[in-house]
Amino acid sequence: MTVTRLIVPLSLALLAACAQQPRQIVTVEKQGECPLKLTTGQTIILTLPSTPETGYRWTVQNPAPGVLRSLGPEVYSNPENAGLVGSAGQSVWRYQAANAGTGRLLMTYQQPWAPEVAPMKTFDCSVTVN
Repeated sequence: MTVTRLIVPLSLALLAACAQQPRQIVTVEKQGECPLKLTTGQTIILTLPSTPETGYRWTVQNPAPGVLRSLGPEVYSNPENAGLVGSAGQSVWRYQAANAGTGRLLMTYQQPWAPEVAPMKTFDCSVTVN
């Protein structure tokens, strides 16, 4: 009986401690999930819709230097309609919250050979790292 009395409070304390820890991986799929508030060491996985077969690409205009560190290049996948030209896919970037501070992650979706034309889409996200 005393073991049960000891286990229940310890289990609740452990659950409370886990609930207070921030997620190590933060997924972002739309502008509405911004601004981002992160702690040092957290990883951001940014996934945006993309169809590079049409000539449009996401370009990183401002990678929030000083607060975010890129964990690799863009990775494009077309899971549902592989092989169909112009079918929707997704581009994924991974960043790590490297240093405390604030920054701006800005990306534009446009045809690279026509920089004078306004972007079709923009992803603009304020990032704060504590």
